[in-house]
Amino acid sequence: MDSLNKLLGELGISKVRLAKYLGVSRQMLYNYLGQESLSDWPKEKAMKLLCLLDIKDIKDIEKIKVDGNYIIDVEGRLSEGVKDTSNREMMTDLRGFNKKEQELLANLFNLLKDKLADDKSKETYYAFRYLYYYLQSMDSTKELKYILGYIVKSLGFVDPKEYAFNEPQQFIFESIMYSAMSLYGGGSASKSKIADTHKRFVEEIERKKEEKLSRTQELNTARIQALKELGYTAITEENAKEVLDKIAEIQSRKVS
Repeated sequence: MDSLNKLLGELGISKVRLAKYLGVSRQMLYNYLGQESLSDWPKEKAMKLLCLLDIKDIKDIEKIKVDGNYIIDVEGRLSEGVKDTSNREMMTDLRGFNKKEQELLANLFNLLKDKLADDKSKETYYAFRYLYYYLQSMDSTKELKYILGYIVKSLGFVDPKEYAFNEPQQFIFESIMYSAMSLYGGGSASKSKIADTHKRFVEEIERKKEEKLSRTQELNTARIQALKELGYTAITEENAKEVLDKIAEIQSRKVS
């Protein structure tokens, strides 16, 4: 087993990844590596290790020549094995989805995980953080779906004449997007020329934030008034419907 530990060190295989490949906990792996012989391992785990190292018997470790090609081959088998293990773990949480949906969700998860792991500048973190907000907002802002359609068509992943959403609206949106991106890519849109446009963009966002805050304050005022009129001190599961109906009534008074 000393030879095995030495080989793993030369290959640069971490205990975390090897444990993942074998489908055991890190503590269990340490227990395996602390045993006197590979024959003491569960047969299935021993066979997986031999396959990883591309040998038929643990004695063949002494014959292994650790060079660049061998390291690359082992790394390829290890990465594939870890990926399969991760996919299986994920699939157990995806009951209720069909096969295509399961595959898509697993691919998304693995892609996000791998890119975050490789990120050194933290730009990927911010990009995925924005993506999270993007996905949260898609149901309330249909144009976000049209943006996705435009991007995947531009990158050649989807036929440019495919319209998965509202075709007339998507067609108009993509045409406008193309004009805007052509202006951006052509280099004729300098910062000084579009400063006023960006200023209006910022002002509109701030206005929407103020409206949202005002709306929140209005709802909070109506909530307090509803509780007072009904004689309650807080919203509970038992009185929630009654309180919400009263809030709606209070707001309708203001409208009329």
